[in-house]
Amino acid sequence: MTALPTPRFELPLLQPGQAQKEMYHNEALIRLDLAVQATVLAAGANIPPVDPEPGQAWIVGTAPTGDWAGHARSVAGWTAAGWRFLAPPEGMRAWVADSEGFALFTEGDWLIGVSHGRLIVEGEQVVGPRAGAIEDPDGGTTVDSEARSAIAAILLALREHGLVDTP
Repeated sequence: MTALPTPRFELPLLQPGQAQKEMYHNEALIRLDLAVQATVLAAGANIPPVDPEPGQAWIVGTAPTGDWAGHARSVAGWTAAGWRFLAPPEGMRAWVADSEGFALFTEGDWLIGVSHGRLIVEGEQVVGPRAGAIEDPDGGTTVDSEARSAIAAILLALREHGLVDTP
């Protein structure tokens, strides 16, 4: 739309002496509406919905058809003037309503419903990527059934929370 768009979301910038500035300004607002605190109804759809409502958005799949053709992996938003497409920048996140989780755009693709690796609390990593499987306690020269029960309970909790893989 303009020769000098913004670098991340390609929002059209107004130029000195430019005619019809309201068109560029309105286009920028529409794209901001799609990008800021992004929320989509679903991710990975390839066929545009038949009767969308203004403000509804989707993450387009890898083989789009119809009005979405040529916009793979974009955020497609329906407006009063038709479809608008936003090419996601690296690191963009969107809430995906139908799966009740986030999608993250990284390395040219959307990671949908995937844990993003770690949890930071007060600047310290407290949870990282899933650890490998840990076997239940077995063997040894002295058997302490209470300690074994406690260790087994801890391992069960870690497995249920997905922090440690199941052997």
